[in-house]
Amino acid sequence: MLTQGEILEILKRTGALLSGHFLLTSGLHSPTYFQCAKVLQYPKYAQQLCGQLAEGFGDRKIELVIAPAIGGIVVACEVGRALDVRTIFAEREAGQMTLRRGFEISPGEKALVVEDVITTGGSVQEVIETVEANGGEIVGVGCLVDRSGGTARFSVPLDSLVQMEVVTYQSEDCPLCGQGVKLVKPGSRKSTY
Repeated sequence: MLTQGEILEILKRTGALLSGHFLLTSGLHSPTYFQCAKVLQYPKYAQQLCGQLAEGFGDRKIELVIAPAIGGIVVACEVGRALDVRTIFAEREAGQMTLRRGFEISPGEKALVVEDVITTGGSVQEVIETVEANGGEIVGVGCLVDRSGGTARFSVPLDSLVQMEVVTYQSEDCPLCGQGVKLVKPGSRKSTY
């Protein structure tokens, strides 16, 4: 079992944990950003991290692993493989989280929702509602990184490999802006202003 410190070191080494000045999807600014796709591109780490996440759910009789697209898909596949259960994902269609591509959930099917990074938990909550609307039963939520500092809450237990509260600022109060640090929108690597 890797410790949180060892996991953070892997995230840093693979470029999945970034330091700088980032514009988040919420519009907030942050000196820290998680891009878990950077660590999940390495099968060794994907298997190791997701396998460790799966161990926490081994006793819950899970029949299905589901994730929100896109960030959670690799996590779902690896956790599903470790648990030896079917794996699917939900995706947005016309702004609503839904099952597509012929995916179905059987009535009473016990489902685990997984994600790479949870900030507010909004996408995970939408997946929970999608599973329940299709007759499934949610038995837990798992993620690699809970960056909410433990504030994301669900009707079932949340397990994460890393839990930390990441500092955020309103743009008008951002000290990094005041220092002239280049603002980057993650994924683009380009200055936004």
